[in-house]
Amino acid sequence: MLNWGLNRHIGGQNSTGSGLSQDTSTPLLPPAPPKKVKIALALGGGAARGWAHIGVLRALDEADIAVGMIAGTSIGALVGGCYLAGKLDELEAFARSLTMRRIASLLDLTIGGSGLFGGMRLTKRMQEHLEGLSIEDLGHPFVAVASELNTGHEVWIANGSLITALRASYALPGIFEPVRSNGRTLVDGALVNPVPVSVCRTYEQPLVVAVNLNYDLFGRSAVVKHNVASPNGDLLRREDPPSMKLGMTGVMVQAFNIIQDRIARARLAGDPPDLALHPRLSDIGLSEFHRAGEAIERGYEETLARLTEIRRMQEAYAR
Repeated sequence: MLNWGLNRHIGGQNSTGSGLSQDTSTPLLPPAPPKKVKIALALGGGAARGWAHIGVLRALDEADIAVGMIAGTSIGALVGGCYLAGKLDELEAFARSLTMRRIASLLDLTIGGSGLFGGMRLTKRMQEHLEGLSIEDLGHPFVAVASELNTGHEVWIANGSLITALRASYALPGIFEPVRSNGRTLVDGALVNPVPVSVCRTYEQPLVVAVNLNYDLFGRSAVVKHNVASPNGDLLRREDPPSMKLGMTGVMVQAFNIIQDRIARARLAGDPPDLALHPRLSDIGLSEFHRAGEAIERGYEETLARLTEIRRMQEAYAR
């Protein structure tokens, strides 16, 4: 094998054989860093499981992966909006401070209203950090997805009051009162678009990364043939094990899980993201907001495991 250094020295000798070399080659410059496109994030709904979005954003920031746009549904809108407003630290501190007792203190029970809770105490907490902020102030495109209760329309909120947009996007029917704005009655966006990839596509974002919080709840849907028992033979009885007794709230939550999962699968099949992150969150219930630390860590770990793919796609889409 040729000794490149020696060969270069000999080749540089002058014709008189003096051994003096004259290196006229251009000095080598460090290679330019590869161009990378910014990613657009579609942050899905999932109530308490949505704290995982905080971990996703932390991992992206640490890896210096720039986010150019966020579309969020429900708690995805809450976390995404706070991130673009520069308030992720405050939101994470709030999430980690939650206990079951503190959660109860933040929920203002309403009698005779259109939701179990008014949500004004939570709104006051948001006002401490987001008061006066408009979506236009965020510096990057942001869209909160909501549903119009009277028509079933999918509503994209891309300007106006940030707090109102977030409240409308997470107003889960039967739990929080709907938000009335400019003649529309708005509720949780997960009813129509649980993981809003389509929003990012409409904004012509080149690289869309989705965060689906409900991927591992049920597995593939199936059609099951079933023979029913006698009219009273198979109803839930008082002596049935506790695991079978869901209660009214449990039934509502599980029904919403099913609806959200099925709609998300249908929407994502027709308009898939370039990359999907699936934190493992099936054991965290929709109302277990006090488990924020676990959800954040799982979102962080899932993103770390996919950083190589994200970087490779950033470079590929920049060509």
